[in-house]
Parts: sequence; structure tokens; C-alpha cells
Amino acid sequence: MRADDSATGTVREAAARTGEPILEVRDLVKHYPLTRGILFKKQIGAVRAVDGVSFDLAAGETLGIVGESGCGKSTVAKMLVHLERPTAGAIRYKGEDVTKLSGRALKAVRRNIQMVFQDPYTSLNPRMTVGDIIGEPYEIHPEVAPKGDRRRKVQDLLDVVGLNPEYINRYPHQFSGGQRQRIGIARGLALNPEIIVADEPVSALDVSVQAQVVNLLDRLQAEFGLSYVFIAHDLSIVRHISDRVGVMYLGRIVEIGSDEQIYEHPTHPYTQALLSAVPVPDPTAREHRERIILHGDVPSPANPPSGCRFRTRCWKAQERCELEVPLLAVPAVFRLTGTMAEHDSACHFAEEKQVVPSEGPQETSDGTTDEADGEGGGEEPGEGGGVAKGGGEEPGQGGGVAKGGSEEPGEGGDGGAPPAGSSRAR
Repeated sequence: MRADDSATGTVREAAARTGEPILEVRDLVKHYPLTRGILFKKQIGAVRAVDGVSFDLAAGETLGIVGESGCGKSTVAKMLVHLERPTAGAIRYKGEDVTKLSGRALKAVRRNIQMVFQDPYTSLNPRMTVGDIIGEPYEIHPEVAPKGDRRRKVQDLLDVVGLNPEYINRYPHQFSGGQRQRIGIARGLALNPEIIVADEPVSALDVSVQAQVVNLLDRLQAEFGLSYVFIAHDLSIVRHISDRVGVMYLGRIVEIGSDEQIYEHPTHPYTQALLSAVPVPDPTAREHRERIILHGDVPSPANPPSGCRFRTRCWKAQERCELEVPLLAVPAVFRLTGTMAEHDSACHFAEEKQVVPSEGPQETSDGTTDEADGEGGGEEPGEGGGVAKGGGEEPGQGGGVAKGGSEEPGEGGDGGAPPAGSSRAR
């Protein structure tokens, strides 16, 4: 790593220790109009893709966002990087509302908030070489790299993401899916951003390559002091890489907290149902866990239910759920308890429920501990949708991430265990 990059990483690590939010999202809304007519269009409604999302992102932190397809995760990602303009709400980067910026001011902010796209096949221009793709941000921000220095910077970025710098003149079709996603990550790093929005960056890859890309993201965060907004469907991957997790349903965040709070002590019925769908490879653990099956379809975002949006599929729904919109806050029953259940949950009848089997003593809402019977998914490699951290060659049992999976031929570095300090202790 170059000296200037090292200095940048040191500054960001110091900022991360303060815990101050680098990004604040408040009441973010995105409605897509529904119109009728051809020549004279008249709006007859709106698709409420995102409807009042709020969260903070601290420097050096990873916020994971999970939820069903169509819940608004990708729309939030696009608004964060200003690919979509919000209908209402605020996105504050270091206290400045990005939604009110334009021209040079907006260009300066967008340099610090970059995106890694979902599909490594369609997000790269097939007519451009790798050098042109990664170097394109320098055409927009020439102050970052003078023309005579760009080729060297591109080769350095290829080396950082574990690709051979000699590949600079190759085209995207000459690479595998995992290598293409590394190229996309290198492009996101080109301008030395502080925040990277990763919109399902591993969903199009097979399990062994997913492990390599996730470990690469972990290493780059430790090396450059990055902050991530990490969007994915795979709950085990989100838990592995995230400090905090937000669960979305029909355009709103229904529960948010630390990874341990969400996975071990969920209080919202939708989060509990989502976690109960995680495959458990251990037959004994599978027999002893409760499977929550939701009935009915997800309502249309063009006509969402009144009150709580989850009430049409919730087994706890009562009349109050139809009349009142639940606030995303700590439920009254858990306030000042000092337990892991004390986190924000948008439910009138929030109740702690352990869904994912685990080993060891578990803290309950009354502050006591329950000894697990040892039959849960536990911390064995990949069990219970967990993360295999021991470098085993069993890629992703139960949807897990093999921490030290081997590299595919020609895939480039980071196949083994990441450097010390690059991954969080669990």
C-alpha cells in the first residue's frame, strides 16, 4: 500500500473510533408515479418503493440491509449514490444534505460515496478494457490522478483487489464472475471514497467465490478505513460482514440493531420469520427449531396496508395494527432492561424469540441466561447458516462463508485467511 493511502487509512481509523455518523438518512421516500393516458398523462397513484427509511452509518462501520425482493433495498442504494432522486427526506454526508446539492458540490460528494453493483456481467462495459473501466473515474475527477500517473494507479488497484496488474489490457469477457466483481470493486476504490454502497455484490457468484469477495471486502475495509452499506439476501453473509443489520419490509425498516441483537434476539415477527427460513444442515437442530411459515403474498407497494404493513401476514395482528403505524423505536417492554432485546423494532406487540439455534448460554429479556442443549447450529463451520472461519474446503455449508476457502485458478489473491485485524472477532 502506498504512503498516501496509509495516511488516509490512519485518519479514517481515528474517525471510526469516535463512532460519529458519517452518513445520516432521515425519512427517505421514493415514490414512482402511476399514470394513465398517452398524450395527456394523469397520475392515478404511486408505487411506494421506499416510504420513510432512517438510519445512521458511522465511520468504519458496516451496515447490512436485508429483506425480501421488492422491499426497496436497491432503491435505497441508488438514492445514496444519487442515481435516483428521493421524493422526500434527507441524506446527510458529514452534516450536509446531499439531496439539496447540484453541480460541483454534488460532484465532490459523489466522489466519496461509490457503489459496487449487483451483476458483474452487465455492470462492466464489454467494449472497454479493464484499464479503461477502472480509470474512467479519473476522467471525471482528474485532480485525483494526473494523466501520466493513471496507468500506474490502475495497476496498483488491480493488485489491491488480487488481480494481476498485467491484465490491464484485457476485456471483461476474458474474466470469470469473481474476477469481474473484483474489477467492479477496484473501480469503486479508484477515487479513495469513504463510503461504498454494495448492492448484493455476491448474489450472482457461486458460494466459493462469494467467500473470496466477502473476505476481500473485509480486508479492504481494514486497510482503507471504509464504511459499507452492504445489501444482500444471504443472511449468513450479512451477519459475517456487518456490525449492524437493518431488516426491510415493503419500503420500511422494521427492525435494526447489532448483528447479535438481530440474529440472536429478534423482536419483530417478520425478522423472526426471515431467520427461521435459514437452512440448518444439522438434522438434529433442524428437528428442534420452530419453522415460521408466513401465509399470503407480499402486498403491492402501490396499495400498501394501513397501519402496520406486515399485519396482513402476521400471526400477532390485532385491531391496533390496522389503525396505528408502529414507530421504529425500542419497544416499551424492553426499555431500560439492559438486555440484547433493547433495540429498535417497529411492532406494537414486540416479543423476543430465539429462532437461529446456537450453543452456549443465551441471555433472555429478563436478564437471565439459558443453557443451550448443544444441538443447535452453533459455531461449527457453516452450520446454522453460520460462517466457516477455519479455512476449510467445504464451501459455504448451509449458506455459510468459508473463511479461508481456496482461490480459483487464476482468480488472484485473498483466497486464504485475511490479514490479522481484517475480520471481526465473533
